[in-house]
Amino acid sequence: MNGMEWLVDIFGCPADVLQDRRTMSALFNTVVREMRLHPMGDPVWHQFPTTKGMTGFWMLLESHMTIHTFPEYESACFNLFCCSPRTAMDWQSMFSRMIQATSVSIRECPREYSGNR
Repeated sequence: MNGMEWLVDIFGCPADVLQDRRTMSALFNTVVREMRLHPMGDPVWHQFPTTKGMTGFWMLLESHMTIHTFPEYESACFNLFCCSPRTAMDWQSMFSRMIQATSVSIRECPREYSGNR
C-alpha cells in the first residue's frame, strides 16, 4: 500500500450545523492538525443558494480533502486522500462531536501506485 483514501458518509446532523462555514472550517482545521497534514493555500468553499449546503475543498501536499453537506437530508460526504501512509482518525467520534452526527459510515480504500503487487 502506498496511500489511503477515506470515504465517509455522515448522517443525522442538524441542518444549521451543515450550513455553517465556521463549523466546516473548524472541522477541516481539526483534521489537518490531528493528522499532521500540510495545506497548500486556503480551502475553497461554495455555499449553494437554495439549500445552503456547502462544498469545501482543500488541496494538501498529501493530496486533498473535501466535504459536501446536504442540510435537506441532514447528511454530509467527506473524503480525504493521503498519498502517503497515515493512521486514521477516530472519524466516528470527531464527526459526532463536531457536527453532531448520529451515524457515520467509513470506507478505507488503500491506494496502490504500481501494478506490481
